[in-house]
Amino acid sequence: MQNIFAYIDENKDKFVEKLQKLCRQKSISTQNAGMRETGELVKSFLLELGAEVKYLQVDEGFPAIYGRIKGKGSKTILFYNHYDVQPPEPLPEWDYEPFSASLVDGKLYARGVSDNKGDLIARLSAVEAFLKVVGTPPVNIIFFVEGEEEIGSPNLDKIVQENSNLLNADCCIWESGEKNFEGRPGIYLGVKGILYVELEVKEMMRDVHSSRATTIPNPAWKLTWALNSLKNRQERILIDGFYENVVPLTEEEKKVIKSIPLEDERIKKSLGIKNFLLGLKREKRILRDLSEPTCTICGLRAGYTGPGSKTVLPHEATAKIDFRLVPEQEPDDILKKLENHLKKEFPEIQIHKLGEAKPFKTPLDAEISRIAIESAREIYDLEPVIYPTSKGTGPMYNLCGRLNIPCVSVGVDYAESNPHAPNENIRITDFIEGIKHIALIMKNFAE
Repeated sequence: MQNIFAYIDENKDKFVEKLQKLCRQKSISTQNAGMRETGELVKSFLLELGAEVKYLQVDEGFPAIYGRIKGKGSKTILFYNHYDVQPPEPLPEWDYEPFSASLVDGKLYARGVSDNKGDLIARLSAVEAFLKVVGTPPVNIIFFVEGEEEIGSPNLDKIVQENSNLLNADCCIWESGEKNFEGRPGIYLGVKGILYVELEVKEMMRDVHSSRATTIPNPAWKLTWALNSLKNRQERILIDGFYENVVPLTEEEKKVIKSIPLEDERIKKSLGIKNFLLGLKREKRILRDLSEPTCTICGLRAGYTGPGSKTVLPHEATAKIDFRLVPEQEPDDILKKLENHLKKEFPEIQIHKLGEAKPFKTPLDAEISRIAIESAREIYDLEPVIYPTSKGTGPMYNLCGRLNIPCVSVGVDYAESNPHAPNENIRITDFIEGIKHIALIMKNFAE
């Protein structure tokens, strides 16, 4: 592998420039900003590698870009990435223009550089290294780069169902991963699921004077009472049957979780908080992060929220809520239980489903799990941190669960990459090491 690694080192400036080119191209799916142009750019990168390229698209939505490169042997690795990014707001909190791809002190700042353009270019670069040095990759390669991950992948199910013959693979490398504060790389073997809903209460046709609160119902209070019924102060979710399908961790998974570094003080300092919920510390905090479902208020809106005062009784109130789900919780089942819970006391509350994803996990003893871990040890010369699942969510089930493909997630981020936040960034050294890690996974999986 030394000749492959040498090629990566010799061409790191070219790889960084390609990443800057992609990051300078705006691709905000929620605003349909630059999506067509970014899809064409990703397509051009795949064509440069000699890939067979297709657009995979349903009647509406942004296309996924599919690329296949023939390698040696019969094994196939599927790379899942996405080319859409989050909106960059709030803009005043950025030190550099979000789409300038500014390179400062060894870090590249840009919206989408960590989520997920850095990982996409790292994988393209690893494949290029094999093509340039030995003429062909050690395995067959499939790139699947969708354009709707940041809006919940609404068309992914249909795309996968209609193109399953193109997407079958022996394993999948998912979109992202990061180093912790100690510099140890993370290997993630799954994701939580999610149910995202909006609760809406309307009582009148328009806002009225707040002096009428003696007799006019206030939807903001009704929404507040409803939200208060969902969870108690001990963080226990109060919806009947909410926990009944939760599958406990295996003893092997618990053992692995106990080996995860305890970075409580670094995390609290980074976030500017004094304590974690419930006063959790050390192993109990990590165990809760990876094994417990959640109920979180993501946004609230009612009445006047501008500067100064306005004595108004709002005519409507809304709240956005997400439930992070663990195996074997099903989004539709949780939605039905939420509906049953609210209609008992708050039948006037309307529930709008905004997104969902099922949880998915790959076994610790799967071949790709072992190879990703062993390859990380060699590249980083550190013991990787193994996560049986992630705190976060992605459409892993929609692709890998439906096609029965074992999946791991590794990437080029570090603990302060700030994905979805101002000053999103990656370190160039991590980017180059990430390319080498992908290359070594390809070689070891082939063998």
